[in-house]
Amino acid sequence: MPDPAWYRSLYWRIGLGFVALLAVLLAVQGVVFLWLTGRAAELLPARSPAEYAQTLATDLGGVLAENSAVDLDEYLNRRYHTTYRAFAVVMRDGRFVLSRRIPPPPDLSRIALGRLLGEFGQGRSVGPGRTGGGGAGAGGQSARAPGGSRPEGGRRGPGRGRGGPGTSAVFARVVVKGETLGMVAVTSDPRPLSAAVRDLGPALAIVAVGLLLAGTSVAALMIFRPTHRRLRSLQQAARAIGAGESGARAMESGGDEVALLSRTFNEMASGLEERTQALAAVDSSRRQLLADVSHELMTPLAAIRGYVETMSMADVKLDEPTRRRYLGIVADETERLEHIIGDLLDLARVEGGGGVWKREPVSVASLFERVRERHDPILRAKRVVLDTVREPGADVVVGDPNRLEQALQNLAANAVRHTPDGGRIHLSAARMDRTVRLAVEDSGPGIPEDHLARVFDRFYKVDGSRTGTGVPSGSGLGLSIVQAIVKRHGGEVTACNTAHAGAKFEIVLPAPPDAADIPDPAES
Repeated sequence: MPDPAWYRSLYWRIGLGFVALLAVLLAVQGVVFLWLTGRAAELLPARSPAEYAQTLATDLGGVLAENSAVDLDEYLNRRYHTTYRAFAVVMRDGRFVLSRRIPPPPDLSRIALGRLLGEFGQGRSVGPGRTGGGGAGAGGQSARAPGGSRPEGGRRGPGRGRGGPGTSAVFARVVVKGETLGMVAVTSDPRPLSAAVRDLGPALAIVAVGLLLAGTSVAALMIFRPTHRRLRSLQQAARAIGAGESGARAMESGGDEVALLSRTFNEMASGLEERTQALAAVDSSRRQLLADVSHELMTPLAAIRGYVETMSMADVKLDEPTRRRYLGIVADETERLEHIIGDLLDLARVEGGGGVWKREPVSVASLFERVRERHDPILRAKRVVLDTVREPGADVVVGDPNRLEQALQNLAANAVRHTPDGGRIHLSAARMDRTVRLAVEDSGPGIPEDHLARVFDRFYKVDGSRTGTGVPSGSGLGLSIVQAIVKRHGGEVTACNTAHAGAKFEIVLPAPPDAADIPDPAES
């Protein structure tokens, strides 16, 4: 059985399926990641520390211009709760705000305060230190100055400072109506990875788990479920056959290795079923043969034993003619017993394939002549006419000459046995297509239709139906031997009744491929 195409192979399907699944998972994961980063970008429009500080200062200036008493701590930590940078806001009125999500360095507010004091000189004071809401801003309700304010640059300049070892920041002034009311300080250190993980990790984990479950479900339904169903069918079929159900078969759907395995298993099961049936038939035939042999052998043995015991009785006085008649019966039964045993051995050799069988051209005319010579005495005694006919192209057959003659002799003996006195037996040979047909036809009473199908069975006799011949019954093995010989030659033998009620047996043998060029052995 050929291997399945590579694209239908289970291994390729699994491999390509998982590659496609991983590609889809990565694509979906990438889309989710981009969405999350885009969302973070919306919440955090300024990316650099300076831009972020300016964003905070501008936003705070606008809020203070509208409401100077706003709770700065609640407003800033609520609005910028997803930021990735620490910040500190110091106001002139003493309020200051520190980022909660990412706590700033301890000295960031001090640095911002120093920066704010530097804007007004060392003699200017600020209000008492407070955090969050309370206190009115110095700017009132007026809008911030045109042009806004900008973060101040330069590592040593007014926009960037360093308050201690490891702390660096950028600054932006909170301006309301042109007046500086506070200072925003943002660390310029890299964004901490923990913050990104804390913000994006849960969403990515949920998506990853969902994709894993979805991908596993799709793989199970599309790849493993059909395979599991067919493997389960194969398992059930194997168990059924093991339990004696020889007709069980597995599913053969699909074109992968599992389908190939199922087809191979079903072929094995079919072969096993055929062999089981053949063994059952052989066993039944063996039992029937033993029963038939026992029956056929018991009849002559019982007769021999009965007459021998009768002649051995001392109180039974037998005259000489009776004694000779008994001895004749014993001799006949012994001969019959020998014939039965000889036929059984011959049938066993033919059916078992024992011995060497020749394969050579055999003259049909010679076969017919030897049949005539063997049966000539009884033909004369019964005044039976035996005629032969050979059509063109049927002069030669190929096979074992001795076995072919044996088969033809058995059919002729059967015909002689059932042909009444003054009857006729017809032997013919004809070429039809690629076969040579040898026929033996008699003018007896024929074979009843219900017996035709069993005439070649061992020990089967229809003599009770073909009465009026006066010929003793045979062993019941002659036609079985004929059938075995003909099958060994690759042919077949059939039985039928003729139009004039006689029986006709026909041997059909394969014709030689060049029968016309093979010379008749009888003429050489």
